[in-house]
Amino acid sequence: MDRRQLLTGAAGFAIGATAISAPAIVHARTKLRLGHLHVVAVDGQILTGLDRGSFERHGIEFERSEFNTGPEVFEAMAAGQLDVLSAGGVISNYLALGAGRAFLINDIEVATAQLWVRPDLGVRTFADLRGKRIATTTRTTAHIFVDRALRANNIDSSEVEIRNSSMSAAVGSFISGEVPAVALWVPFNITVREKLPGAVKLVDASAFYPQSAVVGGWVARHDYYSGNRDVIGGIIRGWADANDYMVRNSTAAAEALQKNHYRHATVNDIAEALKAQKMFSSREWKRLYSDGTVVKWLQQVSDFFMAEAGLAKSTPAAEYFDPSIYLSTIG
Repeated sequence: MDRRQLLTGAAGFAIGATAISAPAIVHARTKLRLGHLHVVAVDGQILTGLDRGSFERHGIEFERSEFNTGPEVFEAMAAGQLDVLSAGGVISNYLALGAGRAFLINDIEVATAQLWVRPDLGVRTFADLRGKRIATTTRTTAHIFVDRALRANNIDSSEVEIRNSSMSAAVGSFISGEVPAVALWVPFNITVREKLPGAVKLVDASAFYPQSAVVGGWVARHDYYSGNRDVIGGIIRGWADANDYMVRNSTAAAEALQKNHYRHATVNDIAEALKAQKMFSSREWKRLYSDGTVVKWLQQVSDFFMAEAGLAKSTPAAEYFDPSIYLSTIG
């Protein structure tokens, strides 16, 4: 349980309209183990759904564990400690290696990844990064982003040193002056702004959208997925209620997330985090699932990770992502 906090999902009750084919009635609840990162792009719908009673109404009760990084949450699933997980772009790495089945997408991480530099340590531009160390967490959204940012500025990854650690440690090393640059994800930018007012955000991932879309979402263990399709359907219904509420009521959603779950941040910080991700209504996602867009987004990120690892064979996105339960659940 290192570096994670075990939580029991508690839910209030509120009624909201949503684009779901089944009526929102109270079911006998199924308890399952969920692991996720505590960042708005990953747990925004989870926490909103718990606050609104969305999952409870569809028979779902979570025993939640928070993790610092995507690799940690996948390791916990591999060890049999989780039934399902929610994470960012890292899912395209582990799923390509056969780590589970994806069944639900949260959002596109449009500007959640950012590259920050320290002019006081000699880095003001991309050219200054040559020969320097960049702290980040590899095999994550931030890693994908920094590689693309470097290549877009004619810098090969071999010309810099990527220093791998947890994101909290990466940001800590940037603040302490051990490294002059950090590729992070929101909301770690808040810490940098507070501790280093002289630091500069060189670029964020929005510079490479939509050509390089990175999506995050939900994954289940193979055995759990095959034996609990009705439970997966309940997760999707609860998620859709929370997601559609957030899409329609972004200001209220930001206020509730800050008050109930992100008290170290301001409402403006949470609003900024929501703007850094692109969300669609549950019905709009249905179209993106059906026309192959989601598979394309997942595959391009998997291709990056597999190339980094030097692997020629991997599970294609068309096999590790199964939209069938979603498509039959959302009206």
